[in-house]
This record gives sequence, structure tokens and C-alpha cells, in this order.
Amino acid sequence: MNEKILLGLGLTKVQSEIFSCLLQNGPKKASDIAKIAKRPRGVAYKGLEELIELGLVSKKEGKLGVALFTAEHPSNLEKVLEHREKELDKTKKEFTASLPDLVSVYNLVSNKPGVRFYEGISGFEKATFDTLTAKEEIYAFVDMAALEGEFGEINKRYSVQREKKKIKKKLIIADTPENRNFFKNFNNEITEVKFIKKEFYHFRSSLQIYNNKISYLTLDQANTISVIIDDKNIYSLNKLLFEYLWATL
Repeated sequence: MNEKILLGLGLTKVQSEIFSCLLQNGPKKASDIAKIAKRPRGVAYKGLEELIELGLVSKKEGKLGVALFTAEHPSNLEKVLEHREKELDKTKKEFTASLPDLVSVYNLVSNKPGVRFYEGISGFEKATFDTLTAKEEIYAFVDMAALEGEFGEINKRYSVQREKKKIKKKLIIADTPENRNFFKNFNNEITEVKFIKKEFYHFRSSLQIYNNKISYLTLDQANTISVIIDDKNIYSLNKLLFEYLWATL
């Protein structure tokens, strides 16, 4: 059988040689397979075990306890292909999820601003929980009214973790009766709140300033985007603006 096809299906060179050997020569003992494939007996045994696990070879005990190995029908290779496709799909998803972090590391090493971009609720959660790495007080603007549904559930879990880690936070939020009532009995040991006129706060988003980073998060179920920028200068500018506004409220 064409070895290139077998290799393309994900079989190793040894597996391909052994399967081809059995397909062309019929049932064989492991020692005979090793000779035909010109492989050490230990390598041949390992390859046979792997092929049995893949469903491409069967093993039958012969006379005097000598096992015979037989190639299964070539159509079984289709199952191998399906398994490989699933593994590749899984790898692709894992790669897509980790790419922003890899780009961030690359940019930092290259002295470029690190930018991570996420979409969807899972991205919002990842960007939100990234602030738990903060080594100093977090500064934040948050549209509390938009923290509803899945956003609200994620924020509750996040708040519990932040409290456990005792990470302090300064919040600037809209001055509404709901917000004032919510924070009236809040844990003021780790959270300070100041209110800004409601008419200035008409956006469904959040800005977090921490650890030489800033993150922008849209609180919109239909179009959820989260961006983390890891750059000391951009961080310093936003921190200055926040502290200036904080001092005037």
C-alpha cells in the first residue's frame, strides 16, 4: 500500500511498514515481521501493539503460544482518519485560544506593546480574571447596569476570588440609586467607590487598569469584545487620567 497515504493518515513510518507487510504477506509472527520490515524485534512489537490499539491489526495466539498478527480490513483506516481529524480540530481550537498569549509574549520580548484580543463570553471571562494577577490596586470604570446575565454571573465569581486574594480596587461608576444601594454594604476594605454623574456614563463597557496593563471589555451580549494591552507607557497614561479624575470626584 502507498506508504505516503499511510503516513498522511497519521501512522508512523514503522506502523506503515508493518501494516503494509501484513497486508501484502498475510498473517505473520512478530519475528518474521521484524525481518521483513528490517526492524529490531522490540521496535516491531511496539509498532504491532500500536496498530492493534488503532484497530488496524489483530492478534491471535497460535500453536505453542506463538502469536500471529493479521492486518484488518483497509476500510478501518477511515476510522483512523476520523480520529486524526478530531485531534486536529481539538489542536486547532487550543491553538486559537492560546495564540493571543503567544503573541503577547512575543511582543514583550520584542519590546512591542502586547495586545491580546478575545471575542465572546469566554474571552470576557478570561480578560476579567486576568486582573487577579494584579500586584497592586486595580483602577476601573465599570457600567454596573450592564453587568447582567452571563456577565453578572462571571463578575460574581470574579468578586469572590478577588476578595479571597485581598486585591484592592478603586471603582468609578455611574451615580444611580441602584449603584449607591448596592455598594452601601459592600466590602469597603478592598473596594473603594466614587460616583460620576449618570449622564456621563452611557456606555456598556469596562476599563481595568493594573499591572502595566489596561483592558477594555464590551458588555454587550450581541458583540462581546475584550482587549488587553500590555504596555507600561499606555498603562501609565491611563493610570494618570484615572487618578486625576478620582481626585476631582
